[in-house]
Amino acid sequence: MGVFDRIKNAIFGKAQAAPVPEPAAAAPQAGAPASSPAQPTAAARPAAAPASASPASPASANPASKADIEQILNAAVKKSGQKLDWRHSIVDLMKALGMDASLAERKELAAELGYTGDTGDSAKMNMFLHKALMKKLSENGGKVPADLLD
Repeated sequence: MGVFDRIKNAIFGKAQAAPVPEPAAAAPQAGAPASSPAQPTAAARPAAAPASASPASPASANPASKADIEQILNAAVKKSGQKLDWRHSIVDLMKALGMDASLAERKELAAELGYTGDTGDSAKMNMFLHKALMKKLSENGGKVPADLLD
């Protein structure tokens, strides 16, 4: 798994954790079939099977498409207890997600995101990485603040 995939999973994985209450709504239905187990179970299973099969794809797409990058990263910074400026710094963004923000990791991310500049100029590379990452997160369904997509 590449660096971008780890970032995406760290962000969208947090977004996917939020929709968990939906299965809780299905759990009360499972308790309700006690009055007539044969019919509700049969009805619940066909509904549950497509619901499980269909939302498996949309579950991946929906949380990602609804993933508010700003909200998720602000929460990650708060949880970290550090003063991190994820809006301007790729290093701080990676640290907020609990990732390795070493130069080697950023160089690997640069290769994944198609950086063709000098990786020895880390300031220039970092600016590219932040913009490219925001764009790529947006392309993958994340809701990225407009000012970060310029």
